[in-house]
Amino acid sequence: MSVYLYFSDDRFPNPLEENDEIVAVGGNLSLKRLIHAYKNGIFPWYDKDTPILWWFTYPRLILDVNKLHVSKRLARLIRQKRFKVTLNFDFAKVINMCAYVNKRRDGDTWLLPEMIEAYVGLHEIGYAHSVEAWDGKELVGGLYGVAIGKAFFGESMFYIKSNASKVAFVHLVHYLRKKGFWFIDCQQTTEHMKRFGAFEISKKAFYNKLQEAIKHPTPIEIWAPKELTVE
Repeated sequence: MSVYLYFSDDRFPNPLEENDEIVAVGGNLSLKRLIHAYKNGIFPWYDKDTPILWWFTYPRLILDVNKLHVSKRLARLIRQKRFKVTLNFDFAKVINMCAYVNKRRDGDTWLLPEMIEAYVGLHEIGYAHSVEAWDGKELVGGLYGVAIGKAFFGESMFYIKSNASKVAFVHLVHYLRKKGFWFIDCQQTTEHMKRFGAFEISKKAFYNKLQEAIKHPTPIEIWAPKELTVE
């Protein structure tokens, strides 16, 4: 049964003891609460017609950064360097573009103004990060997520030119691998992520893996804005 969260209560139920994927309802999107949620594999996902819903999805789709699969066609596109790829050049624009493109495609978006404000706040204190794909001076694709310890939690991506977000994602995985990360939490099971080599694990296996991953510090300096390359 989902637990109702009071506004000032940052605690969450142990997801391993819950039978529902929605483990909590309500509360707020304070930075402290968001960080605590991610450390437990929990993330907010809701829309304008519902209260804040806190999810622990399972089985959980993850991507081992050492087992990335890149199609020959995508690898060829990356070698051509059609897009310049950067890290943390414009987080606010990336998350707003994710909201805009999703709303244009689906007619609505879960990236409500308060969600955008909260994740911009996480970015400002060093937890949320963006990867951008540029065609000249135009931002044509990108993604953002949250990093804690050796885990990266993928949140959303967008593209306005074909394959731009895929190129950004491959650059991110290569960068995470170089910096000693273990896995990307995909949160939702999609065929798109499976084609990159992502696979499902049980809720207990994911939770235990996450608890080991967050024991390791992540040096803040690795997130300084820079251009990314695939070696």
